[in-house]
Formats: sequence, C-alpha cells, structure tokens
Amino acid sequence: MADGRRGVALVTGGSRGIGAAASVALAADGWDVGVNYRTRADDAAQVVKACEQLGRRAIAVQADVVEADQIERLFDTVTAELGPIGAVINNAGIVTPAARVAEYDAARLEQVFRVNSVSAFLVAGAAVRRMSTASGGAGGVIVNISSRAAVLGSAGEYVDYAASKAAVDALTIGLANEVATEGIRVLGVRPGLIETEIHAPGRLERIGATPPLGRPGRAEEVAEVIAFLVSDRSSYMTGSSVDVAGGR
Repeated sequence: MADGRRGVALVTGGSRGIGAAASVALAADGWDVGVNYRTRADDAAQVVKACEQLGRRAIAVQADVVEADQIERLFDTVTAELGPIGAVINNAGIVTPAARVAEYDAARLEQVFRVNSVSAFLVAGAAVRRMSTASGGAGGVIVNISSRAAVLGSAGEYVDYAASKAAVDALTIGLANEVATEGIRVLGVRPGLIETEIHAPGRLERIGATPPLGRPGRAEEVAEVIAFLVSDRSSYMTGSSVDVAGGR
C-alpha cells in the first residue's frame, strides 16, 4: 500500500511477553494491530500506545480465548474498528507449576490443554471463517505460537505443556493443507528459552545458558520472525514451524 500499511493483524495474548513484542514488531512493519488480553488491561494499553507511536492504529480488546463466543466478539470488534483481519497471531498460552507426569491430575491437564490447544483451534477456526476465499474473504496468514518443548518433551517439568504445544504443531500442518487453496497460509513458531514471565522464578538463571548460543532469547527476537512470516517475504511458506531457540 502507498503509505506502507500492510493490513490488520490480531494478536491473542498480546499484553505481555512474545505477544506484546509481536504486536510492536507488526506495527513497525506496517500493520494495524488488535491487541487481545484477558485480564491485564493496563499492560495491553501500553502495547497499544507503543504501536500508535510507530504511526499505526491499534486497539486493545478484552476476551478469554477459551470461550467461543468471546472469540467471535474479539474478531468482530477488531474488524469493526480496524478493518478486515489479514493476519492472526495465535499466541495465548499458559504453563502450570513444574511437576512430573505421575503428579498430574485431570484438572491440571484440562486447564493446560484448554488454554494451549483448544483455544488455538477455536481461534484458527474463527480466522479461517473470515479469511477464506471460499467464504468470500481476502485470504491471510495464521501464525501459531508453539514451543520448542513440543519437540523436546520438557521431562520433569512441563510434559503436559509440551504435549499441548505438540497439538498446536499438528494444527499448523493439518490446517495449512486444508486451506492452502483458499488464500490462507498457516505457519508455526517454536520459541525456546525466552526471557518472559512464563518461566518460574529462577528457571532462566538455572538453564538459560544451556542453548548452544549460550543465552536465553529475547521476545523481540521471536517477534521479528513472526513479522517475517506474516509478510509477503515468506510467500512460499505454509505448514512449516520455525524454531527460534538458540540451537536448543
């Protein structure tokens, strides 16, 4: 576009960590941004301000993306205020306290899979219904934020989290093949040890130097990959997941 504007991007879990960094990176790359949050309104407002300072439009929208009706409201609100959505960053996720598999109960598993896996499917489905050229949409890109843990397994800490993110990897491949002829590309990003609040206190200090690059990553380093994947610079990529993990 003449003013450098690329379109409208929606980032779930956009108030902090990788989601916040992705929102700002997308704004810097020319996108107007819908910043989704569940409870952290003040943090989301700061992300919106950072996007606006880059010359882009941005709004914060509260919605719990494990609830289908709230997902629909989220998409409708962003579309009404910013325009048709052309990129969705499927980022919301949680971890629970470190434990061995033998210590898990059903409530823990249901929470982890509902937030990390079920919500990713629901958000992706909402995106496809709006983007698909088969439904009158203009196409777009979905980027699912997985984790390097999906490959490594996270033994002794978060095997449930790793398994829930492996489901996201399968979603990326399967959905990409479903909608490849409908103008939609679907890609994944698997961050490694990244300096965000998701880690338990002391965890990064304990294992942050274990990747071959010898340090944890920054959220901004993941965000730059996300911005690349939703751009035309990655136009011949779909169904792939990119590791951003320092070689780990």
